[in-house]
Amino acid sequence: MLVPVRILVAITGASGAIYTQRLLDRLDPTEHEIHVITSSYAQIVLKEELPNGLRLAEGVQLHASKSMNVPFASGSNAFDSMVILPCTMGTLGRIAHGISDDALLRAADVMLKENKILILCPRETPLSLVHVKNMELLLLAGATMMPTNPYFYSEAKTLEDLADTVVARVLDHLGVENEISPRWRKEED
Repeated sequence: MLVPVRILVAITGASGAIYTQRLLDRLDPTEHEIHVITSSYAQIVLKEELPNGLRLAEGVQLHASKSMNVPFASGSNAFDSMVILPCTMGTLGRIAHGISDDALLRAADVMLKENKILILCPRETPLSLVHVKNMELLLLAGATMMPTNPYFYSEAKTLEDLADTVVARVLDHLGVENEISPRWRKEED
């Protein structure tokens, strides 16, 4: 059995709310402490992409990014892991350059300085050199870059199945066991 971890899921204004919802559907608040924080623009994108709203399981705590009065905004109370899904390039750039003027950005800064798991899932194409250099800075600082690139060998039948190929990789890197998407097959003799 895995040790319960404290996980912060951050949502920014990039398209891709399906990924966030599928991730939250697979994180069990009876097994892990789950918190969600949204940027101000994320709320607009969520309304557009999830007309029925973001579904949160009982026990998941929701926070807005405006208040620094949240448990994960200090290194003395750092969470075990944080995933930003989806992550705008603006958010990624601000984190890369140490700008932490709201609770979401401060939490990411805390994760880096405390050597905790920070996963950024950018959803942008094409990439500029500025984007790549910001990603390089974050990789050097210890973050994991996990673009929302689904894989197709899963033979997904629905958009949800395809999104789950990304979510499965995120869960792997959070250390949460899952079987939501087929794994690459090993060679048969």
